[in-house]
Amino acid sequence: MHKIISTNNAPKAIGAYSQAILAGNMLFISGQLGIYPETNQLAEGIVDETRQAISNIFNILKAAEMDKSNLVKITLYISDLEDFSTVNKIYEEMLSPVKPARVTIEVNDLPKSASIEIDAIAIK
Repeated sequence: MHKIISTNNAPKAIGAYSQAILAGNMLFISGQLGIYPETNQLAEGIVDETRQAISNIFNILKAAEMDKSNLVKITLYISDLEDFSTVNKIYEEMLSPVKPARVTIEVNDLPKSASIEIDAIAIK
């Protein structure tokens, strides 16, 4: 059995998928771009995109009655690995002291020409 998790405090899905799915005690959060949910506009630049993508994940966690301490796995999709150290700094600033398992993948392109997309798994 699973439950769709949805919140107005994160961008609506831009395709045929859910913001997140709660399956048992595991929450699977779909990839989040740095889109402001109020305007549906992409933040400008890797710093603001990263902050907003992480904020969107936090808001989805909250909708599932969780927080960043529940995160166990994160995947970062970055269009330019030259941005890795910048992304890593913001990531550490926003997630500290939590250190979930993580992978970073460089990709050719992302929806809306974004610089970063982040998905996550959390356990309640």
